[in-house]
Amino acid sequence: MIKYKLICKDCEMTFDSWFASSKEYDKLKKKKFLNCHNCSSLNVEKSLMSPTLINTKNKNQSSVNDLEKISKIKKTIKEYQNFIKKNFKYVGANFAYEARSIHYNSKKKNTGIYGTASKEELKELSEEGIDAQMIPWIEDKNN
Repeated sequence: MIKYKLICKDCEMTFDSWFASSKEYDKLKKKKFLNCHNCSSLNVEKSLMSPTLINTKNKNQSSVNDLEKISKIKKTIKEYQNFIKKNFKYVGANFAYEARSIHYNSKKKNTGIYGTASKEELKELSEEGIDAQMIPWIEDKNN
């Protein structure tokens, strides 16, 4: 598909029109199927067109902004993770069991816990009235 800016030589109206190809434009012009929308004249010609340019500077800038946002989010998550690691006990895959132990035993622990649990386990804990939250976790990559 190609878009041409057309001009009527009689009323000087300009308008855009799409064609399957430049040959298609020539074929329609030769058969006198091109006419002005304003005055119905057949005296319609292609006018000069400027190419459509994509501004890659803005695109690259938005990519940089996106990367900065992602970096800021990762930094915030890391800060939360460091706080959790310093102030809570890691129980690993035993999270659901440990959470139930704390909830149902009359002796409460002073420190909270963190670990891993499936969505099903979290749903069951919620149904039992045990408050547990899922947070995003970024694994440390040293390599």
